[in-house]
Amino acid sequence: METTLFNKNGKPVAYIADDGETIYLWDGRAVGYLFKDQVFGWNGKQLGWFANGTIFDIYGLRTGFIKSKSPIPTDIEPGKLVKQVKGAKSVRQGALAKPVMCYGYSGRSLEEILEEGSAL
Repeated sequence: METTLFNKNGKPVAYIADDGETIYLWDGRAVGYLFKDQVFGWNGKQLGWFANGTIFDIYGLRTGFIKSKSPIPTDIEPGKLVKQVKGAKSVRQGALAKPVMCYGYSGRSLEEILEEGSAL
């Protein structure tokens, strides 16, 4: 089952595919994937962390949530566009040191962070 990712304003912006790994934006582009508790871009860059239903940026600040972990009401999910061909993942960069996760919000939106993972 696909899992929707909502930004800090409760807007659905991405989802984790049925494979439990690939992250797609709502427009159908594969921009990232989960590896253990880390979030990597399709381009191999570490974008953040995924822990307990929350997406954290590389500094440990919250930027997105699954529905059940959202601290605010979430918007209705629109229909998804057809998934585009993923292409090959780039080699993963070495994992960053894991920061202390905190309840503060990132200054960057979930959309910005995930867009950074688009293939080069």
